[in-house]
Amino acid sequence: MSIFEQRESNIRAYCRVYPVVFDKAVNARQTDESGKQYIDFFAGAGVLNFGHNNPRMKKAMINYLESDGVTHSLDMHTTAKRAFMERFVKTILEPRNMDHKMQFMGPTGTNSVEAALKIARRATGRQEIAAFTHGFHGMTLGALACTANAYFRGAAGVPLNHVSHHKFGCTEHLKQLASYYSDASSGFSPPAAFLVETIQAEGGVNVASKEWLQALAKLAKDVGALLIIDDIQVGCGRTGSYFSFDDMELDPDIVCLAKGVGGMGTPMALNLVKPEIDKHWSPGEHTGTFRGQSLSFVAGSEALGYFEDSELMTEVAHKAALMAGALAPLEKNIKAITVRGKGMILGLDVGSGEQAKAIVDACFADGLLIASCGTGGRVVKLIPPLTIPHDDLQQGLDILVSNTSKVMEATA
Repeated sequence: MSIFEQRESNIRAYCRVYPVVFDKAVNARQTDESGKQYIDFFAGAGVLNFGHNNPRMKKAMINYLESDGVTHSLDMHTTAKRAFMERFVKTILEPRNMDHKMQFMGPTGTNSVEAALKIARRATGRQEIAAFTHGFHGMTLGALACTANAYFRGAAGVPLNHVSHHKFGCTEHLKQLASYYSDASSGFSPPAAFLVETIQAEGGVNVASKEWLQALAKLAKDVGALLIIDDIQVGCGRTGSYFSFDDMELDPDIVCLAKGVGGMGTPMALNLVKPEIDKHWSPGEHTGTFRGQSLSFVAGSEALGYFEDSELMTEVAHKAALMAGALAPLEKNIKAITVRGKGMILGLDVGSGEQAKAIVDACFADGLLIASCGTGGRVVKLIPPLTIPHDDLQQGLDILVSNTSKVMEATA
């Protein structure tokens, strides 16, 4: 029995899907301690947009450490933090005419969501948050209340209050909500905020339409609620532009970022908050011991360099087309399969969790790391590094398509 089985909590999950001990990783490949290599289509659930041990980031971090740069600073000013903020403003915010303030907190997505919920309630004086079916926002109690998955919610141990869930992607439902909010006798009160993912990554790669998101933004504005976009997993270039909503003509009050924003697996969470909302904070009201992770600022700053020209996003467009093209015959030839997604996040809905698990297991045996998501785990999710070499991407797609065909034929 290994030390993991002896001493690590029963809560462990992904190691049960990939039962090996990994030793090394470069870009889109991981190597286990026996020397077997795996192409990584999971990429830390969106953390490793720029690959494992990205050489640009690794060099910058090594140089920073060798210069005795400050590694931990709470929210004190450091040269690393200043460099990141200046580059983020110049590269991401100013070209989009976004005057949002940058709030750092504990370096995970759930911390980002918790801070957004707090300030939304403070700014509006309301308690209720409107979230959506199949949404995933984190594991701490506030974010978990906004998460729809019953399995995760069941671990809370207490009631998950002050959140209502509404039908994702349904315009008619928004019209019904609008009529309720305008009727003083409906029993419905407008929420503090609408919390939404433009693409529900953990929920099954469900993609919201531009029209629906614009209708949601209008409803929020009409009833005095904030629009919070959780871009934690599908931001930072995943869909072909820095924000997943860049082509949506949206003006969110708060944007939640984490995962890829830290560059190479170095943890960071960041909320972009409109100044008129941010002014409701008082100093120190929401803290976080590791909100001053200098190595994350260094790596994250290098990640921003990929958005100073169009080279990477052009590559993403080509790779996204390759991914979609590889899966299209499966959807055409196997009735039970549907494919959805945007850019370099795709979901292969195979109809049941059992079939998805069989595909994931078969791919793992053939050297491909991939995971499932959605209701009952029925969707196989492709989320490889944006920097994955073409040959690795093609080889991984070949493994996936072959095993999917075999599993679906065997269970037909």
